Amino acid sequence: MTDNNTPVPVSLIGLGAMGSALAAAFLKAGHRTTVWNRTAAKADDLVSNGAARAATVADAITASPLVIICVLDYPTLHDVLGGADDALEGRTVVNLTNGTPEQARATADKASGFDYVDGGIMAVPVMIGEPGSLVLYSGSRAAFDRYAPVLEVLGAAQYVGEDAGLASLYDLALLSAMYGQSAGVSHALALVGPEHSEALSALLPPWLSATAGLPASDADDSDSPSDMQAVAIANIADASASEGVHADLLGHLLVPLRELLRAADGDFSTLVDRVRG
Repeated sequence: MTDNNTPVPVSLIGLGAMGSALAAAFLKAGHRTTVWNRTAAKADDLVSNGAARAATVADAITASPLVIICVLDYPTLHDVLGGADDALEGRTVVNLTNGTPEQARATADKASGFDYVDGGIMAVPVMIGEPGSLVLYSGSRAAFDRYAPVLEVLGAAQYVGEDAGLASLYDLALLSAMYGQSAGVSHALALVGPEHSEALSALLPPWLSATAGLPASDADDSDSPSDMQAVAIANIADASASEGVHADLLGHLLVPLRELLRAADGDFSTLVDRVRG
């Protein structure tokens, strides 16, 4: 295992907003950082702050034992790495490109001659290297353990399993929860209207914090009877229509839930299983 006080050469491939933030965090922590991007000019600020600019992907890879990749998508990832097999030999590749579990597993299956770790970044670029930043990792346990102190530079590093698709799976699940909550908050503010939005905004954080946690399937149904939940959802839908809230904002969030409850004969505890089909 490396020591986070011992500088480790790191190469960063992909310098979009997130990739640049990752490279900047490694530089700030004192790691010798080599960078490469298809549009070379995107490396200018990093180079002015001490990064080494690689002329080719292969040059970037061979410059460091730890290679971090953060590009737009998996097709771009495979295109960028095409023909670099010899350069990858004996290195650890940490792929922080957002994708699906299937894409991560397929990439791991094709990895030959190097250790592969897949990751899911639970942060926006400005959060990288700051408290609250979390990055999930899956794949080679030995490689993760070896470089965990270095990866901690980016944020809390949490290993979730040897299945390379798990980090992506957890990432997308957490994003789904976030987007659902964001949609719910948007709907709530639309429901009360601008004249009451300030008052509701003060109530939302403690309410969401208090109700956050495990799915309803783990709760005692006697605490909040499912038939009452169904009535509440129906009332939200009716009130939204009365207040002129656009149906699109309500429909994708609440109406399917109401229909699921009806299909479950009011049994709220089976919702998670029914959503999975």
